[in-house]
Amino acid sequence: MTNGIKDFGLTCGSLPSGMLNAITDVPGVRVGHVTLRDGDINTGVTAILPHGGNLFRSKVRAASEVVNGFGKTVGLVQLDELGTIETPVLLTNTLSVGTCATALIRQAIRQNPDIGRRTGTVNPLVAECNDGPLNDIQALAVSEAHALAAIEAAGEGPFEQGSVGAGTGMTCFGFKGGIGTASRRIVLDGHDYHLGALVLANFGRAGDLVLPDGRRPDARRPSEAESGSVIVVLATDVPLEHRQLRRVARRAGAGIGRVGAFWGHGSGDIAIAFSTADPIDHDERHGLVPIRVLNESRIDLLFQAAVDVTQEAVLNSMLTSPAFEGRAGARRLSLADCLQANI
Repeated sequence: MTNGIKDFGLTCGSLPSGMLNAITDVPGVRVGHVTLRDGDINTGVTAILPHGGNLFRSKVRAASEVVNGFGKTVGLVQLDELGTIETPVLLTNTLSVGTCATALIRQAIRQNPDIGRRTGTVNPLVAECNDGPLNDIQALAVSEAHALAAIEAAGEGPFEQGSVGAGTGMTCFGFKGGIGTASRRIVLDGHDYHLGALVLANFGRAGDLVLPDGRRPDARRPSEAESGSVIVVLATDVPLEHRQLRRVARRAGAGIGRVGAFWGHGSGDIAIAFSTADPIDHDERHGLVPIRVLNESRIDLLFQAAVDVTQEAVLNSMLTSPAFEGRAGARRLSLADCLQANI
């Protein structure tokens, strides 16, 4: 299987990629998967950790943007009210959101026994896509143990893309979809920073996909309503405050549009953005605390990067996924196979 768009001579934008071309180019960010494949069961969990420490005690600044709200999530309301993330971000299938949220709560309580007793409760963050066409979603196969195993598997460095973790049973523009990633390097005041994306791609109408060179590959499937979903997680080490992060998250919608989607009525298109710079101490005692923020006259660099990495990560989710047979014999072609065959 390919490593993504560069194997096909395709590029998204003009900014340079990070060394790994992955969300883990942002220092400290970790990603882990648990994949479930057994007969009609084709699903899993993907975990994104902003850092390897205690996230409840050391929160990261964050924001979200709901491009189209046909989706089921846990945690977005508080995230956007307080502007922080305090647990790992878990991605899974639609009917496993509650299970993953419970796993996050139990983990946070184990690490912080004062939760709900001497301090506030915890805000678990979970997002989903519906893998029902390729997975027996009614089986509720994802357990709390699977969610915790994805967190424990999370590491820095390269990680698997395509039909893995939460992406195992996903479809994108009629092709096999799944997990994809990309990153861009940004120079500010002579220092290198990164912005990376991880997407869970399960959206797009067959026949609507547009490649960066203008080609429209044929998935050989009838056109259907655009009723899937896409979750975009953007990470950066550039110091941004909540309002700036929401502005960056909003640009993920342009990246989704670049590949040919129009954010259909039944599609849940959601972006979450966080910065690893200047984490917030849960136990801070000072009345005033200093923060660094990006000079807003430079924010176009991050807007451009957010669009490019979203577009590329979606394409990589398909190009790293082999042809797939799922529940009840349902099949999905591999975009890479189609391009290699010049279809």
